[in-house]
Amino acid sequence: MAQSRPEPVLATLTLNPALDIQTGVDVVEPENKLRCDAPRQDAGGGGVNVARVIRRLGGRASCVLPLGGPAGQSLQGRLAAEGLDAVVIPIQGETRQSFTVLDRSRGAEFRFVLPGPRLGAAEFRAVERALEALQPRPDVLVVSGSLPGGLDPKRLTRLASRVRRGGVRLALDASGEGLQAGLEAGVWLVKPNLRELGACLGRELPDRDSQLAAARGLVAAGRAEWVALSLGREGALLVSADFAGYAPALPITPVSTVGAGDSFMAGLAWELSRGTRPEAALSTAVAAASATLMSPGSGMARSADIRRLRPRVRIEILTGP
Repeated sequence: MAQSRPEPVLATLTLNPALDIQTGVDVVEPENKLRCDAPRQDAGGGGVNVARVIRRLGGRASCVLPLGGPAGQSLQGRLAAEGLDAVVIPIQGETRQSFTVLDRSRGAEFRFVLPGPRLGAAEFRAVERALEALQPRPDVLVVSGSLPGGLDPKRLTRLASRVRRGGVRLALDASGEGLQAGLEAGVWLVKPNLRELGACLGRELPDRDSQLAAARGLVAAGRAEWVALSLGREGALLVSADFAGYAPALPITPVSTVGAGDSFMAGLAWELSRGTRPEAALSTAVAAASATLMSPGSGMARSADIRRLRPRVRIEILTGP
């Protein structure tokens, strides 16, 4: 009788988490007082959202994150309410908040993201120690979200290198300096969008050929084993040394765009870490992102929606093993 494959151990790192607050108004307009709906609060930030969706996919991922002040305490309570394991590094600064307002008259979301705290050198070393002390040791660490203000990106490069030397596969979802820093060390999986990858490479990527060439270039240079390129309304590409696949976006009318990219990363990292075939992993990723688009505010994907949408995802194999 064949033994079942053990489930992978995953963890996420969110260096700049946020307490997400959502509400709605009839219309957003200047000067007048805007009477808002009762607010909803959720734990947010890239890695936090990834962990939330992995749990809904049936897995678990510990959240490593620095938190401070009343907003940080509230965020930690939200993590506990969702049954997520959290490794909290106390910091002096106040955890940031983000504020999303739905204008019902236009069906448009307005997203206000406040600046986060600076992370001191001693606090960043505490984050590094927390990662080194994780038990059981993760098979995959997902680093997702923005960098705290004032943090030297080279610290992220050194962290990525140390994680990689320790045998942990690193999945990265970052932009700007964070993306450059992670790719400099080399990662297992990277998930830029089209604008982020173009800015990173210093050139436009106007068509499928140029997009595939860019992703294959990262793989060939040893900067990533897997490249998942988000194309927004056009879908997504997934590329490795011996695979390339394209998934068109599902025809979803978005209720909210908050966390869709994080949900995509959650589905992809979870499935690839389990050894799932890449075309099936890409299907789960697109279904998770689409399910989040259907959820209000930062509620994230519902398990039932992911299961329902997954068979509707069409995968075009561009190259295979």
